[in-house]
Amino acid sequence: MPDSDKTLDLLAIGRSSVDLYGQQVGGRLEDMGSFAKYLGGSPTNTAVGGARLGLRTALLTRVGGDHMGRFIREQLVREGVDVASVLTDPERLTALVILGIRDRDTFPLIFYRENCADMALTRADVDEALVRAARAVLINGTHLSCAEVFDACLHAATVARASGGKVVFDVDYRPVLWGLTARDLGEDRFVAHQPVTASLQRVLPVCDLIVGTEEEIHILGGTTDTIAALRAIRRHTDALLVCKRGSDGCSAFPGEIPDTLDEGVVGPGFVVEVFNVLGAGDAFMSGFLRGWLRDLPLERCCELANAAGAIVVSRHGCAPAMPTWIEMEAFLAQRDRPFRLREDAGLEHIHWATTRVGRYDALTVLAVDHRSQFEDLARETGADIARVSVFKSLALRALDQVAQGDPAFGILLDGRFGFDALAAAADRPYWIGRPIETPKSRPLEFECSPDVATELAEWPLNHVVKVLVFHHPDDEAGLRERQLRQLRRLFDACRKTRHELLVEVIAPTGTPVDALTAARSLEQLYDAGIFPDWWKLEPIGDRAAWSHVEAVITARDPYCRGVVLLGLSHPIEALVAAFDAAAASSVVKGFAVGRTVFHEPARAWLAGEIDDEAAVNALATTLSTLVAAWRRARAGVGRPT
Repeated sequence: MPDSDKTLDLLAIGRSSVDLYGQQVGGRLEDMGSFAKYLGGSPTNTAVGGARLGLRTALLTRVGGDHMGRFIREQLVREGVDVASVLTDPERLTALVILGIRDRDTFPLIFYRENCADMALTRADVDEALVRAARAVLINGTHLSCAEVFDACLHAATVARASGGKVVFDVDYRPVLWGLTARDLGEDRFVAHQPVTASLQRVLPVCDLIVGTEEEIHILGGTTDTIAALRAIRRHTDALLVCKRGSDGCSAFPGEIPDTLDEGVVGPGFVVEVFNVLGAGDAFMSGFLRGWLRDLPLERCCELANAAGAIVVSRHGCAPAMPTWIEMEAFLAQRDRPFRLREDAGLEHIHWATTRVGRYDALTVLAVDHRSQFEDLARETGADIARVSVFKSLALRALDQVAQGDPAFGILLDGRFGFDALAAAADRPYWIGRPIETPKSRPLEFECSPDVATELAEWPLNHVVKVLVFHHPDDEAGLRERQLRQLRRLFDACRKTRHELLVEVIAPTGTPVDALTAARSLEQLYDAGIFPDWWKLEPIGDRAAWSHVEAVITARDPYCRGVVLLGLSHPIEALVAAFDAAAASSVVKGFAVGRTVFHEPARAWLAGEIDDEAAVNALATTLSTLVAAWRRARAGVGRPT
């Protein structure tokens, strides 16, 4: 197949698991109390890393027909990895790995891979059409420990070669998975074993690129003398050999092996603090392939590989730590980078913003996260406060009626009265926001324990944290600093718990507002180091004000998802006029309106004047009217008035 007909850059084959990463650093695995859940498995990590760097990647593996298998498939889709050959094994469970960071050299690791799904991969699972469509096929050494998987990988490599594709071999040596160590020594990287060497060497004749650490070169070459091992490998293959050397970078050997590693094509390393070596090798591979599959000079391939490895070695986790291409460009452009790279706020923000799930060119949200307003309605109508929870579930039904599964819709719900609706929304494709502030608090207080991060640790990751702050740029200095301090705490907590943040800014009643007020408020928050994913702003009727807001966001955070308009219980006609003023701004994505939609139906329903269906229909009708008005306003941008 001509290279121009290849629809994939990389097909990775092999291990796919869930990594449960200990969140406590510097202690024994026995003493870790909580774990972060990530994608795992070397070829899976490389497929994700390649996709983030702009490669068209796919994965051939098996996962269990279980929650973890569904997580792997869903996350791969979110990362842009083709999952057509991620097969569900109904008989086996998805593999798990439990691991942690003890110190700079010790990373305890337990593989739960007894008869797991990905080790049941067979030759029959190989989609030859998919293999032929790939410019390169990646196989990994550890997966070759099982005879049937070995056969599947060798068959895929043979088909790839026959169709003009390349074969990439990541030695990826884990002695424990060859049965060479006790099961609690999963972190051990080298045990000499001639049968393993002989098995791995069987694939060398079909390889075009071979990558490994010095220890992995040792097992592949059958000797602990690195140069001798490389020469032994060279006797079996003409492949490009790349030896990873940690902080010393790497050495590549396209031809004969010289007398020292430094006589190869040397890619210098980057000086950064080593926080976590796990996953750095997979990042190295994805960076190298970004260059190699684009026929870039070998020196450039090594630079990209070392840069990707340096970024990941500074972070917690493997797959989630992989850099995006935008991030790589920013890293390589830096002249002065901190040794503790994870403390580079600018780079970390780029990483966060360019790896967020989904894209929203439009977002229309039904906001029913109100608490004090519903308490007032219950008192006014004499209704049992418990009925508020039922009404919020009706609101979700109304959203369904209008949205019909469109992910450009969303709902704002609280955890107090909206818990049942939040749980039901988990099965829908909608954007979900959830408030954290104590209603009407000024200065800002949080409706949770004093440690806001502890509260957010209990929230599902797809819940966007919404905070309402009554803020004016001319607030008294002490009040302003107290509110900004609270927002900084929340922003930091959201990043650490992997939640997106929406900041709603409302000028306090009675304060003077002009065309610059909102923009000045945003500037103050940015100056304080607060970079929310979303802004929720008042429905300003002044187009000049929106121009100022857009200028601030574009200059201070071009990665911001955008702005949604709030309603403030304005009549529909007033909101429609505000839509017309805001629609021309590219940063405004839609609205998140509540009381304009729900107040009257909620009052009537709580008073017993209408039934469930009437309430749902009333909510849906008003929401549909606002959606249509927003779409008309957006469609009319640029037309003659």
